Amino acid sequence: MKAVTLVTSQDAQTQPAARSTFDVARIREDFPALQQQIRGKPLVYLDTAATSQKPMRVIETIEKYYLTQNSNVHRGVHLLSERATEAFEGARAKVARFLNARDAREIIFVRGATEGINLVAHSFARPLLTVGDEILITEMEHHSNIVPWQIVCKEAGAILRVVPINDDGELRLDEYERLLGPRTRLVSIVHVSNALGTINPVQQVIEMAHERGVPVLVDGAQAAPHLPVDVRALDCDFYVCSGHKLFGPTGIGIVFGKAPLLEAMPPYQGGGDMVLSVTFEKTIYNEAPLKFEAGTPHIAGAIGLGAAIDYVSSIGLDRIAAYEGELLAYATDAVSAIPGLRIIGTAKEKASILSFVLDGVHAHDIGTILDQEGIAIRTGHHCAQPVLQRFGVPATARASVAFYNTRDEIDTLVRAIHKVTELFS
Repeated sequence: MKAVTLVTSQDAQTQPAARSTFDVARIREDFPALQQQIRGKPLVYLDTAATSQKPMRVIETIEKYYLTQNSNVHRGVHLLSERATEAFEGARAKVARFLNARDAREIIFVRGATEGINLVAHSFARPLLTVGDEILITEMEHHSNIVPWQIVCKEAGAILRVVPINDDGELRLDEYERLLGPRTRLVSIVHVSNALGTINPVQQVIEMAHERGVPVLVDGAQAAPHLPVDVRALDCDFYVCSGHKLFGPTGIGIVFGKAPLLEAMPPYQGGGDMVLSVTFEKTIYNEAPLKFEAGTPHIAGAIGLGAAIDYVSSIGLDRIAAYEGELLAYATDAVSAIPGLRIIGTAKEKASILSFVLDGVHAHDIGTILDQEGIAIRTGHHCAQPVLQRFGVPATARASVAFYNTRDEIDTLVRAIHKVTELFS
């Protein structure tokens, strides 16, 4: 998949027709949380990278499930169970189409991207690893794409290798190629960095790994809500993402895995729908994806995620990416003009995220003062401590945009940052 190129502010000015076709005011009407005031001021929500706001379509779909469909799935013969099962498996089919998987059976429902990575780490990677084997990750990974690999490497006596990044926050492909070796058993890489906004060249990363017979997992938690994702075009072996960042409910996530890999993998947990039969002597496991979905699943969450995918698809990921690219470019130009402000993460290919520091001001103080202005941003290390250590900062202030944000909101953010600088001058 070709990365979406960041549209500069100058470029955006030459594309008024493109902007005029994206009715952000109409879209905002679909999000009830955006209509409220915070501390007497209109909410400016710039924390979508932490969790997205939810459109009414999602909220109403979840309500409908509990009002008219509430039942357990798969084994019931009564009408409510049939309705719930149809909606639940219908959501799985929507996810498969959204990611362009070959078959809905390649889609596993989990609690989130974190659990998805843990599933692959323990069920796929761990059985492959022996002493001296290697797993490759990058310097810009979220903790969720670091800690599971540390655990399985420690258990197996394997080695975790880290691909460095440059001062712009871009992957060092020369170092990646050097680190790919005969003992590399898996590459796990983030698609879009939650701390920097960098869009990694994942297709190239995958091709380079596959030339050496190495499978690749892509962490798409920050990518799937903002960029078109085609797992067949990417040819990734696994792709994970979370529902709550994709304008759906919390507690639901997705693992895509190539069918032959899922078929060969042992179960991650035991009980419930992951079995075909159980005796005290032997258990026969179900086929994928049910083999990996022990216990009662988050039925309402999956159905709500299906509604979120319907909503996003009705707008179009290409249009979303283009609009957000323009908005991020506008925000980048605007904050860059603020004295003493430094952007952390200046890659040529970026999406949705603007992280920054202010001279002499702690990130938490920035967030606290902005909150007084009704502005919601994220401050801290963003569960990505190693990458912030790479840039020599303990924390950043992170504004993250979505297709429901506006230029006026960016202007409000800039004015508030100026207030911060005045308070600490």
